[in-house]
Amino acid sequence: MQPDQPALPVLPARIDLGERIVLQGELTLPRNPGGLVLFAHGSGSSRHSPRNRHVAELLHDVGLATLLFDLLAPHEDSECGYKRELRFDIELLAERLRAATDWVARHPETRTLRLGYFGASTGAAAALVAAAEPACPVRAIVSRGGRPDLAGPALARVRTPTLLIVGSEDEPVLSLNRAAARELAGEHELDVIPGAGHLFEEPGALDLVAATAARWFVQHLH
Repeated sequence: MQPDQPALPVLPARIDLGERIVLQGELTLPRNPGGLVLFAHGSGSSRHSPRNRHVAELLHDVGLATLLFDLLAPHEDSECGYKRELRFDIELLAERLRAATDWVARHPETRTLRLGYFGASTGAAAALVAAAEPACPVRAIVSRGGRPDLAGPALARVRTPTLLIVGSEDEPVLSLNRAAARELAGEHELDVIPGAGHLFEEPGALDLVAATAARWFVQHLH
């Protein structure tokens, strides 16, 4: 967000799945948004991820709304026992992302907007699995340092335009993304950020990620 811009309205999101499962989120709405991007964070992260928030701010600057939300309820997000395994349950995370997609499709402020997914790490795999469903309304996907390989056979069913962003120094994940790109059925690109590692902590690296993601979403959502 530019320093002289007023703060954008942020609405609380409460996605009630029943059985004590409520996902908390934040819906940010620029004026007359050209689309809405749902963020699927990686394992061990949350809607408070500073990297995802940085990307979201640049998307606001180009007129896109965002929904940052937790894929797990507070009592599920634990380091111990089976709860930790939930962070790597791609099918479960994809189902949560579908629930959030249904939520924005019903919300009066967002139900007419074209939708995109921005996934990081395991969240990228969840986004691809969710998008593989024929009824999924999403028109664009961006993966940041993601693990698309964890989407498995679903990759061959993804027709949604997909951008994979990986750091050049993140060699194991870059190799996995190259292999996954060959499995994607629809339009796709692999963008390698020079000199960047897995978390894009190098000066300017995350800005490049955000700018590249914004270009992809504007192209496919506006």
